[in-house]
Amino acid sequence: MKFRRAVPEDSVAIHELIIELAVYEKEPDAVSTTPEQLLIDLFQEKRCFAFVAENEHGKIVGFALYYFGYSTWKGRTIYLEDLYVQPEYRKDGVGGKLFDRVVEEGKRQGAKRMDWQVLEWNTSAIEFYNKKGALLDDEWINGRLFF
Repeated sequence: MKFRRAVPEDSVAIHELIIELAVYEKEPDAVSTTPEQLLIDLFQEKRCFAFVAENEHGKIVGFALYYFGYSTWKGRTIYLEDLYVQPEYRKDGVGGKLFDRVVEEGKRQGAKRMDWQVLEWNTSAIEFYNKKGALLDDEWINGRLFF
């Protein structure tokens, strides 16, 4: 398995994995972004960043997409928007290595905290994050407004 920063040629493969993730999360029609917009956001405007996992045949089988934010209390933060690994690679440590890459990048960039969300029914992801020593906080209520 090879882990690396995403490059522009990965946009279509990452987008395909985003769709797989939406299906897994029971929201198959929720994805409105396109590979073209992903290319712009990841590589031209650099609004977000990604690491990918490639199998021995050069196929991308997982990704971690993140961006930087700001906390008035902590300063610079990093937000893990999505971490997805195809099911047949989930027990091989691929997710952990992608997660660790984002953590390392956050530290390298001077972030003081990493945030993400996990669905309450996704027990395998919750167990994964617990093993990483994460604080899963049920005190805060997520807010969201669509435009």
